[in-house]
Amino acid sequence: MAADFFARLTAVERFAALADPEAYTPAPDDWAVVLTDVVGSTEAVRAGRYRDVNYVGAASIAAVLNASHRADLPFVFGGDGATLLVPPEHLPASLRALAALQEHASARLGLPLRVGAVPVTAIRQAGHDVAVARLQVTDRYAQALFQGRGVEWAERQVKSPATAELYANRAEPPEGADPYAGLECRWEDVQSPRGETVSLLVEAVGGDTGATYREVLGTIEALYGRGDAARPVTLDRLRLSARPSKLSPEARLRHPGARLRYQAKMWALNLLGRTLIGLGARTQETDWEEYPKRVLASTDYRKFDGVLRMVLAGGAADRGRLEATLDRLHRAGRLAYGLHVTDRAVLTCIVYERMGGQVHFVDGAGGGYTNAAVAFKRRRNALAGGAR
Repeated sequence: MAADFFARLTAVERFAALADPEAYTPAPDDWAVVLTDVVGSTEAVRAGRYRDVNYVGAASIAAVLNASHRADLPFVFGGDGATLLVPPEHLPASLRALAALQEHASARLGLPLRVGAVPVTAIRQAGHDVAVARLQVTDRYAQALFQGRGVEWAERQVKSPATAELYANRAEPPEGADPYAGLECRWEDVQSPRGETVSLLVEAVGGDTGATYREVLGTIEALYGRGDAARPVTLDRLRLSARPSKLSPEARLRHPGARLRYQAKMWALNLLGRTLIGLGARTQETDWEEYPKRVLASTDYRKFDGVLRMVLAGGAADRGRLEATLDRLHRAGRLAYGLHVTDRAVLTCIVYERMGGQVHFVDGAGGGYTNAAVAFKRRRNALAGGAR
């Protein structure tokens, strides 16, 4: 099937469509699910390196998009890695770019990256499936939603000692590769507008998973508000960083030989950007008054890849009532969940055009998704009786 499979899907308009089986189209047989994750991410986050972990996770998406000439491909950011669906014509170049990232992340940041590619045919032969829906977030950014147990099964194969070698990335990195065009990490942590920033993972299990997801989303809407009320990033709290240390992951991964010079350059550009935004200036390529609104509209703070992943702004009472509902549904054997609470969000960005194509991945500060995954996996294993 053509590489424009995702681009040709009829877009859904509401995130809640994740619970509607009719919104999804089966992935092409000849495509592959590509999975990346930082090995030892929990320990790295505990050491305070959550920005580095997020940066490497987002870098895997940038590497594949650039290797595929910015093709419109389905992907989901997971905090310490990513899930992507890649067509055969772009898979070899994508794996070479990811091999470069594996080399750079290990040598320059001390973060080993696991990369695996599992053919969709292998997933179906194992009795599972992968289907995709297209959620149009802005006129220039469409988010992928994945349905089916196939992604989870593929992840287990990539991580299991018994099968990992079958799917591990064996590509050689291109000479002198820097496959990260557009990848940025230049915003300050965003203080929660409502007290707390909650990173949430939920996986429905059992017969009617759609009903479970609808109940969870309905509870979140009732507690946190409709539409984008729970968005953890707001215009009044969005600030380009004035601290060189915030630019460190970008400088160390992409420009190790000239790290301090590059970091100083980015710091100076950020100071200029802060001034231009404050003045509402318009330059040849950028309307700086409108740019923060473009950033806000493209924040990727909720997603679905068989697991519901959300970063929410709310109060402690809201979160307490949400946990009570999730506990009840977990005890009933209907879902596994995990969450992490902090007071701010972190942005890691891919920006191809200031006024055009871009996406801003959101995680909770301190390693939101990575920390939430600890309790999530424990509850998932409890539901499966340890079989997983």
